Amino acid sequence: LVDTVGERAGQHVFIEMNPRIQVEHTVTEEVTDVDLVQSQLRIAAGETLADLGLSQDSVRLRGAALQSRITTEDPANGFRPDVGKITAYRSAGGAGVRLDGGTVYAGAEISPHFDSMLVKLTCRGRDYESAVRRARRALAEFRVRGVSTNISFLQAVLDDPDFIAGNVATSFIDERPELLTARVPADRGTKLLNWLADVTVNKPHGELTVELDPAEKLPAVTEAEQRPGSRQRLQELGPEGFAAELRAQTALAVTDTTFRDAHQSLLATRVRTRDLVAAGKAVSAKMPDLLSVEAWGGATYDVALRFLGEDPWERLAALRAEMPNICLQMLLRGRNTVGYTPYPEAVTKAFVQEAAATGIDIFRIFDALNDVSQMEPAIRAVRETGTAVAEVALCYTSDMLDPEEKLYTLDYYLDLAQRIVDAGAHILAIKDMAGLLRPAAAAKLVTALRDRFDLPVHLHTHDTAGGQLATLLAASNAGVDAVDVASASLAGTTSQPSASALVAALAHTDRDTGMSLENVSSLEPYWEAVRRVYAPFESGLPGPTGRVYRHEIPGGQLSNLRQQAIALGLGERFEAVEDMYTAADRMLGRLVKVTPSSKVVGDLALQLVGSNVEPAAFEENPQKYDIPDSVIGFLSGELGDPPGGWPEPFRTKALQGRTVKVRDAELSAEDQQALDGDSATRRATLNRLLFEGPTRDFQTTRHTFGDVSVLDTRDYLYGLQQGSEHVIQLEKGVRLIATLEAVSDADERGMRTVMCTLNGQMRPVVVRDRSVHTDVKAAEKADPAQPGHVAAPFAGAVTLGVAEGDTVQAGDTVATIEAMKMEAGITTTVGGTVKRLAIGAVEQVQGGDLLLVIDPS
Repeated sequence: LVDTVGERAGQHVFIEMNPRIQVEHTVTEEVTDVDLVQSQLRIAAGETLADLGLSQDSVRLRGAALQSRITTEDPANGFRPDVGKITAYRSAGGAGVRLDGGTVYAGAEISPHFDSMLVKLTCRGRDYESAVRRARRALAEFRVRGVSTNISFLQAVLDDPDFIAGNVATSFIDERPELLTARVPADRGTKLLNWLADVTVNKPHGELTVELDPAEKLPAVTEAEQRPGSRQRLQELGPEGFAAELRAQTALAVTDTTFRDAHQSLLATRVRTRDLVAAGKAVSAKMPDLLSVEAWGGATYDVALRFLGEDPWERLAALRAEMPNICLQMLLRGRNTVGYTPYPEAVTKAFVQEAAATGIDIFRIFDALNDVSQMEPAIRAVRETGTAVAEVALCYTSDMLDPEEKLYTLDYYLDLAQRIVDAGAHILAIKDMAGLLRPAAAAKLVTALRDRFDLPVHLHTHDTAGGQLATLLAASNAGVDAVDVASASLAGTTSQPSASALVAALAHTDRDTGMSLENVSSLEPYWEAVRRVYAPFESGLPGPTGRVYRHEIPGGQLSNLRQQAIALGLGERFEAVEDMYTAADRMLGRLVKVTPSSKVVGDLALQLVGSNVEPAAFEENPQKYDIPDSVIGFLSGELGDPPGGWPEPFRTKALQGRTVKVRDAELSAEDQQALDGDSATRRATLNRLLFEGPTRDFQTTRHTFGDVSVLDTRDYLYGLQQGSEHVIQLEKGVRLIATLEAVSDADERGMRTVMCTLNGQMRPVVVRDRSVHTDVKAAEKADPAQPGHVAAPFAGAVTLGVAEGDTVQAGDTVATIEAMKMEAGITTTVGGTVKRLAIGAVEQVQGGDLLLVIDPS
């Protein structure tokens, strides 16, 4: 075979001659119909060209063909070879498609000791254009999972017009770096299967006990039932007109909290987006008379990122699409937005703008210490939208009617309400976080607020003690304009009172809600079925408790606090946690307890119970004990000034010798520019600014397991079940079907192989069983956040070139790695002293393994 390049006026530039068969021989065979390998063997055996029926005149070119070499090389990583196990393999086929390769199959191990080529794909057509189209189609049919391949690079090359036209020079790839990262496969199926296999083996939530799909319990709805609702009235009247109409109406307006506070209070905020969105259309059709659906904010934002692998903005957009006729409401923590500490005003403004643009109509704004100055930036931001309602809350605590109460009195609340009205609220809210507002106190407070102010009053409470329906009815008799309730299946105890109970209680009275009891009740079977699926996250409160009047733990915190206590091994001592919560609140100055101030009290209570510290000893000498960061931040004034002033000398002692982390008051220019960018950039920036750690968790989950929100909740929480088909709807018209065939015993490293099928193809997934103790030492992984960590760039044999104590400069080669006919140097990005060698002088490693540590100092 003679290789040449270029053709000008018939002049060829010679490159090389190979007296052996070449990799490209398949192209010649396809267009000449001559088997070159067979011909070589026959000639070697003594036959002549004439015996083979070959002559120069008889060779005819028929059509065109091109060859693509599919290798286990990563184009985005300098075409470095990848190694590992092929977990799935599907090749192309059909007319004009030829495959030449080794033994490639699911389960095959790709070793660093051999050539990286998996298969040669040769495609033939009647002309060049046909061959190219066939090659594009064939490359798209390939599925190789478990190792990196160059398939996406080959596809990008075949889409390049210069390549197709033959205008190719040796600088072709260098001039087109986009070829290296184009069409990176999402590999959604493999990633989701990895999640399902891990849950199947490790069972973090126990065994599945619910077979029924909750969606089967949803009531049927028709197009005729869809009619305009509160959102259309808001759009027609504007925020001021909407509030005035609410104040003037006789019917008691109702907000449904099932989509947010109900599951936050009962199920540790763990209800996933898909289960909320599934009910959206039914709520929209059956309950169009609702004032609003509280569907976002509070802890849902944090939990979506931290625990559910979901983007909270995607949840809001999806709920908006499903409930276009009802106002969506969120809980906004003043300058804390949805976080736990104050943020620069620019963050609050950007957050409100994006939330309003995505679908929020009513912002319920509060401050954990009833500090109006901390709410004013959010109030201004909501009013600046021109479309959204600012419902501003006074947070209720203690017992206003108690003659011994000297701090949280009627005068205190009226003065607070005056400052809220002056700040620009459209609606006044009473936020009774723990269900402490008793009927007589509700009547007195509502009457006083409506007598003094022209704004409508909206009452929110929790039914922890079991008597809050009476409070709602007392408030209704006093003229309250709106109240919060939840679907009966997710109502009661730490949640809100039952919606159906309220609707029934007011039916045929002057304050009749106007809502159909039958329609309200029709959603209850669905939420009941959903609640059974999320049983592991139940608050643990089987019925009402009067202890709330003593410990005053907010309903939204109680279920989460119990989960925290269980995680710390304090689940059986929760009464002690409750008692310590009371003591911690007293030490800190009898706070208004709502996120984030309630978190401060809860963190301190858990710390003291977990450390077996007596409250009196801690209060006397807090400087001698470890104190949670949230408590130090609070005592340093991070959340503002408490209503009753600072507890001294406790505060001074507690801060003695401690360093207080001061949050930046201003944004960097880069962050401000990002907040001023497009919607996607603004959302990503807000996620990072508000919850940097949970956002990293979310990004890690998305990168490792894909978009887990598409998984059925039963599969997401409990894994695969033998004998069942698990349908994964990736998007409209695209779905996967997974099954579980078997799970192997654990090997000496605690690894199990989960044999699954995905769309009929066998997929082995190797999972670490975290319940199995193993003495086999796992390879240490480099931490990308540590500049002194030198990692293996890919799998191969590494030879170290330095010793402990050596001094190196940035850019020095500290080791070499060899894999698949390739040797590369490994350099350090920092200078310093070699502190530690993590491997032997020569050792086989995997990509990302730690090789050595350099001390930059």
